Amino acid sequence: MVEEKIGVIEHFFTNVSVAAIRITNGTLKVGDTIHIVGAHTDFKQKVDSMQIERVTVQSVKPGDAVGIKVKDRVREHDVVYKIPEE
Repeated sequence: MVEEKIGVIEHFFTNVSVAAIRITNGTLKVGDTIHIVGAHTDFKQKVDSMQIERVTVQSVKPGDAVGIKVKDRVREHDVVYKIPEE
C-alpha cells in the first residue's frame, strides 16, 4: 500500500489542536485516513472534519489551505500523506 503525499503543514494552532495544511496534490475528503510525518512527528488518524476559512467542507483539492483537528502536535513543514482505502 503506497501512501500519496498530499500536502504540508503550514501552521499548528496549539490552543485548539488544529493543523493548517496546504494541499499540494491529490484530493482529501472527510473519512480519509492521513499519515503525518516529520522529524518529531509520526502518526495516523482519520479526518473527521475540515474547514477552509472557518467554513466546514467535505473535500479539498490542490491549492486549498485547510484546517484539520489533529490528535497530536504537528510542526511546520511536516509532510501529510493520504493512506489509500483497503
